Formats: sequence, structure tokens, C-alpha cells
Amino acid sequence: MNLLKDGIENESVQLTSQVVKLTVDGITSNYQVYRVRLDNLYFNDQNDRIATWISQYKAEYGEDSLSRDDLQHYNDVIQEFIEKSNPERIKQTQENIKLLNQQKYGVVLNDGRIIDGNRRYTCLRNLSKESDNFNYFETVVLEKDFEHSAKQIKMLELQIQIGSEERVDYDPIDRLVGIYRDIEDKELLTEEEYARSTNQKVSAVRKELDIARLLVEFLDAIKAPKQYYLARELQLDGPIRELYTALNNISDEDKKQEFKYIAFANLLMKPDEDMTRFIRNLKGISKSVYLDEFISKEEDIAESVLDDLPEEGKVNSDVISKFRADETTKEDLKRTMTVVGSKVKVKETRDKPNQMVKNAIDALDSIDLEIIKRLTDEQIDDMKANLERLEEVFQEVKEAVNV
Repeated sequence: MNLLKDGIENESVQLTSQVVKLTVDGITSNYQVYRVRLDNLYFNDQNDRIATWISQYKAEYGEDSLSRDDLQHYNDVIQEFIEKSNPERIKQTQENIKLLNQQKYGVVLNDGRIIDGNRRYTCLRNLSKESDNFNYFETVVLEKDFEHSAKQIKMLELQIQIGSEERVDYDPIDRLVGIYRDIEDKELLTEEEYARSTNQKVSAVRKELDIARLLVEFLDAIKAPKQYYLARELQLDGPIRELYTALNNISDEDKKQEFKYIAFANLLMKPDEDMTRFIRNLKGISKSVYLDEFISKEEDIAESVLDDLPEEGKVNSDVISKFRADETTKEDLKRTMTVVGSKVKVKETRDKPNQMVKNAIDALDSIDLEIIKRLTDEQIDDMKANLERLEEVFQEVKEAVNV
């Protein structure tokens, strides 16, 4: 349906007196707000917020399972994803609309695809079952279609939902999946265009994209490519970010790859309840002299874990749960982490006094001697007293190391 033609003709789309400002394609203009009957609209399946849910549904029911041929079924399925993504926020928004009606307009395309306002549309669909007063969605209607304006529409969506001052609450994994799909997978946007649309620095976008690539690499390693919902279920946002930092500590590419796949095996098996902290502890190992020892102790276990996974396409939540029931392997992984991690901590403790001496030298070297000439008499006297104390401490340290 063409909302601005067919919808107005059959009165399922009604013009309101409200006019709002909206920036589209870099141009800010006034747009009319319309009341559009709910059954003329449909959820945007390209919305990054529900990317992992869409991947889960298609993994279970097939790539072509989510078709708009049956629009009611299509909307019902996606509405369930939106409600599951943040049930508390849905409840709050729905109560607010029930009390005050819809307060913020949406943005839709001329064919009914919702670009902004999925949560409000969800709430109105629920409330319309109780009262006909909620049968309409107030929204701007853009005279564009998704197929021919996908890039511009994605930039608009990002600007509204991520780049605005009031950013919506995206699941962090959905954010990573979105940036990967938009820039790497579909090549819809460049890093610069994504940064501009979301009001971020290009360097920040590049870092997020690198983390997203690492997440995708993990899914490939566990033979579950593009099964993004698993990353959400496994709550990998914190651990994958810690792993990204740990890998940056390793300059040798071969060791980096070995370390990475060992970490992937640990993420799959979950030997510790707090995997963010667990992987954070790996950072200390990654930059220590014990890196080789850690790799040699865990590489065979990790290889065995990843090799034992079923063939691609058969890895799901149940398979991962069965793997995680192997307490012996989990204990082996954790034991190595504990033993090597303890060695790192001991070495760090022993190295700390020398590092503090180095810091003291750096601090003294940074003093601008010209400034001293401009100090007051009182400041000079105070500095002399501190230097005398410094000499005393220096002698005590020298005696302790038998210099």
C-alpha cells in the first residue's frame, strides 16, 4: 500500500495539524504528522535492535520463514522479539500511552515500514485489543521505499536511534551485530558514514567494528556462523571486549591466534561464572613472560573442545549446554588459568618496587627547573624539607637492596 495515496483515499491515513522537524539526507525540513491505522504498518526486520532475535528465528525455522505475505503473522513474530528484548521498558511505555496517549511521533516509509517507533507501535497493538482509541499510530511518512533507498534509510535510522541525544537502550550485542552487518557484511555504509550517522568518532566506530569482527570469529570457531543470538544468550559483550584488549598485548601473530582460540574454547565452556572477570585475568597473562606456558598447557584442551563440536549448522543453545556439563574439562581449563595467573600476580608483586622507583625517576625528570627559580621562600623551604626526606628514603631503599 502507498500510505500517502491509497491510505488517504480509503481514510486509513489521516492528516493531523502537527508539523515536526526532521533531518533526512542531511537536510532539515518540516514534515507533516499523520494518523495511520495500525494494520497498514509493519515492523522493520532490518532494525539492529532485533538482529539477534531474527537470526535465532531463521536458524530455527529457515531463512525464508519470516515473510510479509502474512503481515499479521510477521508483525506478531517480530513484536514478540521486541517485547522480549526489554519487557520492563515495554510495560512502562504501554502504561504511559494508556494514560497520556502517544506523545512522540514515529517515522515510517510510504509502504508502511516503521523506521522509528517499534516500541510505541508494539504498545499500541497491545492496547488496541482493549480499546479502539488506540487503533492509530501518529507518525511522519517519508516518500521513500526501502529497496531503493536502503543506505539513506539506514543512516536515518542510526541517526534517530543511536546518534540522537536521547539514545535508546540497545542490547550491546545487537549493537555489535548491527555495526558488523551495516559496514562489513552488507557494505551498506562506510566507517565514516556510520560515524557521522551515529555522532561518533571514526576511531570509536573502527574499534567497535574490530570487536564485532572478533565476535563473528568466535561464532565461526564454534561452527555457528551468523547465529548472533548465541552471543546474546552467552552474554559475550563484556568477555569479548576484554579479549579484544588482551589480544592487543600480543605482537606475535602465531601466538595471538593460539591465544584467541584458547579464549574461544573458554568462552564456550564457561569455566567461571563471571566470564568477564575471567577473561580480564587473561589480559595479565597475555602480556607476561608466562604466555608460552599458558598456551602450551591449554592448546590441546581447547583444540579438543572445538573439534568435538558437531558440524556447522547443528550448534545451538542445547548443544552448548551439554558441552558446559563437562565439569572435568572446565576444571582443567580453570586450573591452568589459576596456576599461571598466580605466577603472573607473584611476578607483578615482585616487580612493583622496581616499577615504583622508575616512576619516581620519571616524576623527578619531569620537573621544570626554571619554575623552581620563581618559587616563594616558603615554597623553597617546604621543597628542601621534602628533598631531605627523599634522601632518607633513598638511603633506606639502597640499604635494602645492599647497594
